[in-house]
Amino acid sequence: MQETNEIRDKVVLVGLSSPVLKADSADEGSMEELAALVETAGGETEGIVLQNRDKPDPRTFIGEGKVAEVQLYCENVGATMVIFDNDLSPSQQRVLTELLGIQVLDRCGLILDIFAQRAKTKEGRLQVELAEYQYLLPRLTGMWTHLERQGGSSGKGAIGSKGPGETQLETDRRLIHKKIDKLRADLEDVRRVRGTQRQQRRKNEIPVVAIVGYTNAGKSTLLNRLTGAAIPANNRLFDTLDTTSRLLTVSDTLDVVLSDTVGFIRKLPHQLVEAFKATLEELEYADLLLHVIDVSNPDWQQQAQVVDDLISELGASGLPRIEVFNKCDRTGGEILPRGEDMVTISARTGEGVAELLQLIDRRLDKGARRVTVCLPYDRGGLLDALYREAKVEKVEYADTIEVTAVCSPRVLGQVAPYVRPQQETEE
Repeated sequence: MQETNEIRDKVVLVGLSSPVLKADSADEGSMEELAALVETAGGETEGIVLQNRDKPDPRTFIGEGKVAEVQLYCENVGATMVIFDNDLSPSQQRVLTELLGIQVLDRCGLILDIFAQRAKTKEGRLQVELAEYQYLLPRLTGMWTHLERQGGSSGKGAIGSKGPGETQLETDRRLIHKKIDKLRADLEDVRRVRGTQRQQRRKNEIPVVAIVGYTNAGKSTLLNRLTGAAIPANNRLFDTLDTTSRLLTVSDTLDVVLSDTVGFIRKLPHQLVEAFKATLEELEYADLLLHVIDVSNPDWQQQAQVVDDLISELGASGLPRIEVFNKCDRTGGEILPRGEDMVTISARTGEGVAELLQLIDRRLDKGARRVTVCLPYDRGGLLDALYREAKVEKVEYADTIEVTAVCSPRVLGQVAPYVRPQQETEE
């Protein structure tokens, strides 16, 4: 796909609705989402074809007659590409490309293309590259005819080339397997670095709050609203691919690390779920999840279920969670969900954000207290411990060393004899 304004692929979208396909079945909502993905990738949707069949055709997926209809349609609108909303097998993709005479992609290939365009950090690029190779590997056969040439015992090679040999296809497979192994090793290094960072945060007792949600639900806008970060927040799918973390002061006694994560989407390629575990495993170690839901979208309940299912797949379903119903300024006064661990906000206008912070504070309250500690000078070593393990706000030297700090219950136990009682303030 081209991302420039000068050259844009003209795309015809094709989807198959069939009870056999279950979650992979296409419908009007998923086709609209596919059109939005095409726009994100820099393409232009010229038409949509939604086919109903009892079951997919093993060879052409949509049936020979429908393929001929799509080919004629593509010629009439001048399409340069056909993208299917469903997953195609490598052989189906190859046959359809031959029959239609133009490039054929499936939804998985399109999402990988978008991720390849948008990943900026070294880690993000590694993850996308791994996913692309895993997607490419089973599609090597027949994509390029030269891959099946063999310079061995076939008798067709030049003089001196006879012998065992291996096909170009086997060579490419071997090289791709080596590349996949190298990428996995590099991602393990990333995981080790993340693990070290997590250990440091836990040592400093800073809770981690991870923002999750369907793509384009407003996660980056919320991060910007809460922390003043300048993360690009545009109205397009998969605008954020690289995890961003910022320190957020929730209240006088609570600081958290707030992490924005890549958006989820229905039919997310399993290669990406695997490849992005180095980023998404942050969820497993988070203290709290903020599930951002775009309530202005008519399909918000289905989108929320997609996120719930992926959170379970990543092993984070047991974590405390706040459901953040975003974009309430665009709902036209509809009745929105209410209940414990739910809050309605507009990240764009700031409405409801104060209530969200109060809810985060309540969920992560670990009994921290702001106290004034009067340390005798011969116990000055405790000041170092307070700097390491508490949030020191002020130090004054008088008859004693007077330290104002926010302390956890464990630290309070260490300095309890020196706490000025009348100054103790509960959160």
